[in-house]
Amino acid sequence: MIKRMLPLLIGLSAFGIASAQDLPVAVQAASGSTQTTQTTTTVTTWTSKPPMGALTEDAIKTAIANAGYKEVKGLEFKDGVWRTEARGGNKQWAKLAVGPINGKVYPADGPSKLNKNEVSAQLTSAGFQDIKHVKFEDGLWNAEARSTRGGDVNLKVDPNDGSVVARSHD
Repeated sequence: MIKRMLPLLIGLSAFGIASAQDLPVAVQAASGSTQTTQTTTTVTTWTSKPPMGALTEDAIKTAIANAGYKEVKGLEFKDGVWRTEARGGNKQWAKLAVGPINGKVYPADGPSKLNKNEVSAQLTSAGFQDIKHVKFEDGLWNAEARSTRGGDVNLKVDPNDGSVVARSHD
């Protein structure tokens, strides 16, 4: 039986190394006295598609126009929000992020009414835990936290009211 299991165990070990991710594997020797366990690492990533209930691309373009911008170019869904460049009323190009659900437009160079501590407090009151790496970037606050279900999430947060605009799937 050991001769049959050895190639399988070697193959699983090689696959774990090749995929660069810890896989839960328990290996027990024939004597039953040795057991090796590896831990599982959860990787949080943004999806490449808008979430369920998100506005359509046309609705996003309308929201951008309603915010006073024209000539939208390069509209793409990236990092949980719609990203684009558009010409503003001053005829200058501006980088924008747009919330996929709320359709709110966030200029990359826009100010924040909230500071880091206020954003952390808003997230805590929304039920998130272990909030860290809170940073204002490209018109939105970014943070890492643990969700109410216990999974790690990345968050995009509104700079005016502290609401969650987008979150990665845990």
